[in-house]
Amino acid sequence: MKRVIVDYAKLTSDILDLLVEKFPTGYGYKDIITFKNAKDETVRAVEVRTEDTIYLVKISLKLEETMEDYDADEDNFDDAYDNDFEGVAEDEVEEDD
Repeated sequence: MKRVIVDYAKLTSDILDLLVEKFPTGYGYKDIITFKNAKDETVRAVEVRTEDTIYLVKISLKLEETMEDYDADEDNFDDAYDNDFEGVAEDEVEEDD
C-alpha cells in the first residue's frame, strides 16, 4: 500500500471528501498521529485511506477551517436543490390528481 504525506496546500477535493466523510464533526486527539519526518521535525497528521493509498494529512488551523468551510458549502449546495426541482419552487409544482 502506498503512503503519502499531504500538506494543506496540496489537498485535492478527493482527499478533502475523505476527510470530511471520516471526520464529519472534526477530528479529536485520539485521531492524531505524531511522527518525525526526514528533517527530524515533529509532524502531526490525521489518516484517511483509499483502497491503495494511506494519506497522512498534516494538521494545521487552515486544514480545520477548510474542512469546516467545505462541509458547510456542501450543505448549502444540497439545501439549494432540496427545495427546487429543475429551478421550480415546490409551491409552483402542479401535481396530477
